[in-house]
Amino acid sequence: MTEPLLRVSNLCKSYGALKVTHDVSLTVAPGQIHAIIGPNGAGKTTLIAQLSGQLRPDSGQVIYAGQDITGLDMAARVRRGLARSFQLTTLLPSFSALENVALAVQAREGSSFRFFGRAAREAGLNDQAMACLADVGIADRSHRLAGALSHGEKRQLELAVALAARPRLLLLDEPLAGTGHDEAAQLVRLFAGLKERVTMVLIEHDMDAVFQLADTVSVLVYGKIVASGDPAQVRADPRVRAAYLGEEGAV
Repeated sequence: MTEPLLRVSNLCKSYGALKVTHDVSLTVAPGQIHAIIGPNGAGKTTLIAQLSGQLRPDSGQVIYAGQDITGLDMAARVRRGLARSFQLTTLLPSFSALENVALAVQAREGSSFRFFGRAAREAGLNDQAMACLADVGIADRSHRLAGALSHGEKRQLELAVALAARPRLLLLDEPLAGTGHDEAAQLVRLFAGLKERVTMVLIEHDMDAVFQLADTVSVLVYGKIVASGDPAQVRADPRVRAAYLGEEGAV
């Protein structure tokens, strides 16, 4: 049996009396897309923050690639191959698409930022950055300012920045948020194509995209996992339908 790439055990995070994640346990198999869904306020983004190292849990354990990374910060996790794409884009709008990705390559290689802004002029960084832009389908936008890209192109650029870290595991926090139908469809195709290379944990409200992409779906409600399984099992689970009733509609 294949060892999970990510194993989360009894993860908890509270703010005062409010339990945002409560005894969360799940496993993510290599080469799969594992979706985490749930109503607004379920604790999904807080969970992703704990997995990425942005937020430290109060208790519980995060095992990645066989190593306990619970106490590691975000930068240390990125160096081990665990990267995050944010719910809101975190790009440098006055830099070109190529420069945004080249700086991410530079950071991965441990370079200092004394030459901040000149990264894309270095051939080695430039070549790697262009390859990432090609992977996400926007190589032809390489010299366009990030701030001038469409919303969907910014999502693609953000993904290219994440891929520049050469992750084994990519955490995606609502990557389709704010995209139009055509842009969303393009991103779904992109994620499906990347699955052979990168394992993904996906938080997403677009249920059509979730059930199209995910190999495994876990449902988070009030900080607890109430169901987990393949998409067909989860779609038929009465607890899932009850959780979404009146908010997301039938799943």
